Amino acid sequence: MTEVTFAQLGLSDAMLKALEKKGYGYPTTIQAEAIPHFLQWKDVIAKAPTGTGKTFAFGIPMIEHIDPESDSVQGLILAPTRELAIQIGDELRGLLTFYQGIRVAVLYGGTGIGGQIKQLERKPQIVVATPGRLMDHYNRKTIRLDKVQTVVLDEADRMLDMGFFKDVTRIIEKAKNRKNLGLFSATISQEVMTVSWMYQRDEVEITVEAQQQDRPDIDQFSLTCTPLEKAERTHRLIQTQGFERVIIFCNTKHMCQRLCDDFQRVGLDCDCIHGDVRQNQREKTMQRFRDGKLPILIATDVASRGIDVDDVDCVINYDIPEENEYYVHRIGRTGRARRKGVAWSLVSNFPEKAKLDEICKFCNFTVQPMVMDAEGNLSVEEVKTPAPPKRRFR
Repeated sequence: MTEVTFAQLGLSDAMLKALEKKGYGYPTTIQAEAIPHFLQWKDVIAKAPTGTGKTFAFGIPMIEHIDPESDSVQGLILAPTRELAIQIGDELRGLLTFYQGIRVAVLYGGTGIGGQIKQLERKPQIVVATPGRLMDHYNRKTIRLDKVQTVVLDEADRMLDMGFFKDVTRIIEKAKNRKNLGLFSATISQEVMTVSWMYQRDEVEITVEAQQQDRPDIDQFSLTCTPLEKAERTHRLIQTQGFERVIIFCNTKHMCQRLCDDFQRVGLDCDCIHGDVRQNQREKTMQRFRDGKLPILIATDVASRGIDVDDVDCVINYDIPEENEYYVHRIGRTGRARRKGVAWSLVSNFPEKAKLDEICKFCNFTVQPMVMDAEGNLSVEEVKTPAPPKRRFR
């Protein structure tokens, strides 16, 4: 199949210049398929794996539709977490380099509302928000939604699964003059289908299979060790493999903080984000990581959806995730933008091994078991085949 270019999608000169400056010459599959439909104001429901460029797929046509002469909110993007909302806002601003008069506001909970009201007083045409905080602003009459043309739900499955169904449906109904609705998701859940059935008309369905070229190119390994060796093996793995930008995932806030404290004590430059870390501190940590000034980020799954950095060398599962989908979203932080990625999972007991085996089966992944010797050298683990049962003769 001949690869389509951004220029062939009929985009403006300002957008093409912004994409060229960012180094993007060719759209991903989801972008090539979704952008033309959005430009024609069609409803879109899209399922695509993490890391395939969904933000540009709806962000580019949304920007192209904005009338900079109008001070009304024309584009609305809903995101499940504050980290993802911030990231989408940053990506949209990056696309606006050569535009005049288009403003973006980002609204989310867990922080003071005063600064966000000031953002809204500057009359943004695009608003990125978490549902709860957007409803808060709407009830305070600090935002109007009657001129919104496009509504997009990013990570729709996650957002509706987190209990935002009522807020999301109320917001869609408040944007009563909208021309189109986009639902973007890694999985299409029953709740996503319900929203589509209720609010979309003649929707275009787009499915990007993980087997296509957009599937992140990630080498996956497991490392067998004892529970007490986990921290030391993780440290050794980062040192011996020369990883410069690493995300380590833990299942609990307590383990996340403990590992961060242990690593800082031995002189590693690292920081952590989890539910107990103050919002302003989380934002500072994420910004340092995005800017390449923080080599090691330790996080819980709460934060994993908001981490959208194109050049993460390696993801390490310090704990095997409790949900199969969590594993997919974790390792999807590496191998982005068509770069090669590496994911390691530490296995220290039988339940963790059983869980990783279940994930591999569910996701159709291949994970190579490895062992590390006392010097830090890695070798393929010999998987012993179980002996056949002895037959008993009577």
